[in-house]
Amino acid sequence: MVAHVFRLRLALLVGSLNARPGVLVRRLAAFGVLAVAVAAVCVALLRLDRVPDVEAATLTVVGGSVLIAGFLLVPLFAGADDPLDPRRFISTGVQPRTVAWAVAAVSAFGIPGLAVTAIAVAMAVAASERGTPVGQTVLGAVLLVVTAVLSARCAMAVSAVALRDRRSPQLTGLMVTAAGVVVVPVAAFAFSLEWSGGLPSQLTEAAQVLALTPFGAAPAIAVRTGGDLVVSLLVAVGTIVLLGAVWYLLVQLMMTSTERPVPVRERRGLGWFAVMPGLPGGAVAARSILYWFGDARYLANVIVVPIASVLIVTPLVIVGVPLPVVALIPPPILALFLGWLVHNDLAYDSTGVWLHISAGVRGVADRVGRLVPILMIGIPLLALVITGSIWVHGRWAVLPALVGVCVSLFGAGLGIGSIASVAAPYAVSRPGEGPFEQPQRTGGGMAQAVVLFGAILLSAPALWWGWLSLNGDEDAAWTSFWSGSGVGIGVLVVGVAVGGALFERRTGRIMEFAETL
Repeated sequence: MVAHVFRLRLALLVGSLNARPGVLVRRLAAFGVLAVAVAAVCVALLRLDRVPDVEAATLTVVGGSVLIAGFLLVPLFAGADDPLDPRRFISTGVQPRTVAWAVAAVSAFGIPGLAVTAIAVAMAVAASERGTPVGQTVLGAVLLVVTAVLSARCAMAVSAVALRDRRSPQLTGLMVTAAGVVVVPVAAFAFSLEWSGGLPSQLTEAAQVLALTPFGAAPAIAVRTGGDLVVSLLVAVGTIVLLGAVWYLLVQLMMTSTERPVPVRERRGLGWFAVMPGLPGGAVAARSILYWFGDARYLANVIVVPIASVLIVTPLVIVGVPLPVVALIPPPILALFLGWLVHNDLAYDSTGVWLHISAGVRGVADRVGRLVPILMIGIPLLALVITGSIWVHGRWAVLPALVGVCVSLFGAGLGIGSIASVAAPYAVSRPGEGPFEQPQRTGGGMAQAVVLFGAILLSAPALWWGWLSLNGDEDAAWTSFWSGSGVGIGVLVVGVAVGGALFERRTGRIMEFAETL
């Protein structure tokens, strides 16, 4: 089977040259650019013998991590057709297990596979010239190639199963935003480093962390020794085992699924409804997104909160508080009020909540769907604000503490707000009215205070450890990160579950409340 698929792969590569002159020229040009880039990387790796061992190891681990991340992410964004899609082998009657391992083995002989193989060989040769045992370098190169190939295969399978029929401007924008959440902080961190005296120490520390992750474990094998080598080897092997299992399950799903493909013309005009999963929570999320981005009442809240978080700290700058200290205040304030925004979402959606109740939507699905818009807005916004704050502050060592505090405040606010919006909704301006118009029947002060101060109280541990890290305790930064993340995610999960249960118990009262608005 492997030989058959290999011949098929070669035939596809040769057949790609049988195209119109214009298409052929573009393909050859792209191949030439790729070949030059790979050659340049290989030459750079072979010349690492001119730099100190620590810097060579850092560059190897960071470069290898970027390479594996590219194999995992590029197929998700590209959305190109997979010439070895396992579904093409359904008519042959071959078992999914055989197809999975045959396609995975042959994938290394494609153009991307050959490129990563060349880079892995260059890494192995460079490490051998520094005295690393040949067996260790060869093992690292093999694990690097296998990890990259399996990552690409899993990514292409996910793209084919979950994203191909959902490609739309909305999905593209969502994926670009998700990439920006990662790329912008990393780029800001890189530009903030001091490069004049060689590689910054922060980059070396980042490489040491990457060597313990699925992205950097395989490339780190050729440059590590002793116990560090064993840990990286275990992580690399575990990553390959996990990717292999995921790949097999995806092939099994692709070859045994009988889901009817939806023609593209049936998805035109559906917008977010075509992007979100075809589940009750997905429908609620899609409708909520349309409301958040089309209703002036939602937009006013989203615009006012970031502005308010900056205006609050302006007096501190005027009275002479150092700017590096003031720069750390807006992100927690922004996270707190973004989480607080959902505390009365049922009142804003009073004209549509009856759809959920009459359709028998579960409470958890309603709660989760309503949180999707604020998560889409809040996560990228917080990522940008946190990055800018740390940039101004100048000490990246406090980044984990700031992230932990923001996650705790944001998650706790969303969790408590998911309960308060069902338990104690209050009147707001009607749909179509101005965002600053007030109804005749007011109230809700207790719900607002409970959500606001409850989030602060639950985030007190993260805030305390964050304060210690600001005073120089670097270990406290990670304590703040883990405690804040645990509190934020935990309160969010509990809040969604409790809010969902209350939603199902209070459907009658919710309908009565909606009719009075």
